[in-house]
Amino acid sequence: MESEPGSSDKPSNGMDDFETLISTTDVELLRRAWRNEKAAPEILRFETNLIDRVTGQLQLMEETVDDFVESSIDPLTVSLYQMDLDRTQFLLRSYLRIRLQKIEKFMFHILKTNELHDRLSKQEKNFTRRYSEVIGKHLEESVLLNLPDNYQSLIRQSTTSEEDDMVPEPQMDTFVVCKAREYVGPSELQDSNKSLASDLLMEMEPGELFFIPFKRIKKLLENGKVDLV
Repeated sequence: MESEPGSSDKPSNGMDDFETLISTTDVELLRRAWRNEKAAPEILRFETNLIDRVTGQLQLMEETVDDFVESSIDPLTVSLYQMDLDRTQFLLRSYLRIRLQKIEKFMFHILKTNELHDRLSKQEKNFTRRYSEVIGKHLEESVLLNLPDNYQSLIRQSTTSEEDDMVPEPQMDTFVVCKAREYVGPSELQDSNKSLASDLLMEMEPGELFFIPFKRIKKLLENGKVDLV
C-alpha cells in the first residue's frame, strides 16, 4: 500500500518550517535594532517583543537543524542552514553585549534618569542595580575611605559640588550617520537651538544619508522615522 505523498516526508516539512523562520522580517528588525544600538551614544529602548520572538525562533531553528542531522540530510545543506542560525545568534548576542557595555559605562546616570532606566529590560535593571552596588562597595573600600571626608562621594568630586560631576553621561552632540525612512520636514529637525537646526539641515528625503548630531534626530529615531547606519 503506497503512502500518501508527503505523509512520511518529515525532513522536507522541517526544511519548509526552517525557511519560513529565517525569511521572517524579525531577523531584519533585529539587524536594524543592532545597528541603531551600536551607533547611538545613549542606550535605546529594549526591544522586548522582538527579542522574545527571535529567542523563540532560534530555539525552533536549533531543533530543526538537529532534525536535519538525525535525518541524514546532505551535510552541505545542513551547514548552510547552520550558518543562518549562527548569524542570527551573533546578532542577538552582539545586541545584548552592546547594551551591557553602555550600562557598565553609564550605570549611575541611567539609575538617576527615569527615562533611561525605563528603557532597560527586567534583567538589565537587575544587572544595573547589582553591578552599581558591587562597584560602589569596591570603590568605597579601596579608594574613597582613604580620602578626606569632603572627597568620599562616589558621584561628586567634593561636597561643594552642586551636580553629580563624577557621573559619565552620553555625549548627545555626537555626530551620527542616519538614513531617513520617510520624508522629514525642517520643523522635525529643530531642538532648543532652532536657528542652528534650520541652518544645518532643511529636510530629509527617504533613503538619503545624513551626518548630523544625534540629539537632532533622537526623537525621529524613537518614532521610527530614521535609522542609524
